Amino acid sequence: MAAPAHHHARHADAGTAKEAAKPVATPPEDAIIAVVNGQVLTQRDVDNRGRLFALSTGLSISPELMARLRPQIVHQLIEERYKTQEILKRHINIEPEQIAQSIAGIEQRNGMPKNALRDKLAQDGVSLTTLIDQIRVQLGWMQVLREEIGGGGHITAQQISQRENALRAEEGRPQYNVSEIFIPVADPRHDQTELDFTKTIISQLREGAPFPIVAAQFSQSQTALNGGAMGWVQEDSLDPPVAEIVKQMPIGAISNPIRVPGGYVIATVAAKRTIGHQMATMVTLRQAFYPFDAPLNPQAPTDQQKIQLQHASAAPSTVHSCDQMAALNKSLGAADKHPSDPGAVMLDRLNPQMRQVLSTLPVGQVSRPLVSTDGIAVLMVCQRQDKNVAQQTPSEIADELMNERVEQASRQMTRDLERRSVIQMRPQAS
Repeated sequence: MAAPAHHHARHADAGTAKEAAKPVATPPEDAIIAVVNGQVLTQRDVDNRGRLFALSTGLSISPELMARLRPQIVHQLIEERYKTQEILKRHINIEPEQIAQSIAGIEQRNGMPKNALRDKLAQDGVSLTTLIDQIRVQLGWMQVLREEIGGGGHITAQQISQRENALRAEEGRPQYNVSEIFIPVADPRHDQTELDFTKTIISQLREGAPFPIVAAQFSQSQTALNGGAMGWVQEDSLDPPVAEIVKQMPIGAISNPIRVPGGYVIATVAAKRTIGHQMATMVTLRQAFYPFDAPLNPQAPTDQQKIQLQHASAAPSTVHSCDQMAALNKSLGAADKHPSDPGAVMLDRLNPQMRQVLSTLPVGQVSRPLVSTDGIAVLMVCQRQDKNVAQQTPSEIADELMNERVEQASRQMTRDLERRSVIQMRPQAS
């Protein structure tokens, strides 16, 4: 029988809030912090995760800040160790393409250009490897949960219908687009370490750290894979303490620590609406992109950039349909990075410049050239319609129900794995 996990050992480095704020001597890189079922966790692993946080959020990490982050980073790395062991035991393999898609999703949720985060971290190879390893665990754990749920993971038409009826009964009530970071508490009687960590993360978020990146790195909810995004939820779907705070929060604000069963939640609200009522203008587009051979210097454009601007300015006289726009984009050779069809978009979610151009652009007419550092885009609106986007589709409801089921399974399995694990903390971690 496996020896019981040393649940309280990780709290030894909390001390008092006053002690945690003091600078502490960092152990050598090869110092062993813990042994998890025979697998070693070193100070190098902890340092690499801290470096990843600094680089990906654009914030500087002081020794004092690392001292406050350290206990929770250790806790998280220990959890990742026994989750990884479970993933390997089940012979689950995560393809590089899946990891690349996850990184692209993080970039997209932060409004970053494609490959911006990857390129930034690639300059510090350790941090890119650390992010890849972390995402591999998250994706692998999702596979474990799917296997565990098995046949019980099928959402029936009856369950979707029941949720639709419940939503109709709540029509007119508020709904919130919420993102969360969940910090678990191992022992409710001794939660000062987790509370200090939660407060530290909140201060970093309020200083400008991007919420989706912080959630992807530190949240222990399955929503971490989506940058913490829960999507549109009503009060009944939230823990009561979270619902009470969310109702009062301004858009874009970062909450204080919210105590919930099992841990702390940090919440932010992207938007609010009334259930069943949210009219929005949806547009379907086509774009053509004229690439530059070199980054643009507005004060000294190259001959090639001047020619591309002339061609883009001539597009309105030669392109008169969305099919022609798609063909033009293909001929320009940039369709891989700049696809002609970006999909249906909601006008009020575009950046101000794009929204201004598209809101007044007649259907079937080419826009003025939109110049960026790597090229020039011209746009065409194929269709514009006002739509009630507050009505959830059956597939959206099915996804919501599945997410709830997966989250419940994840917390249960994590508790079971920790209980069965042999976790030996070393003096350097205390």
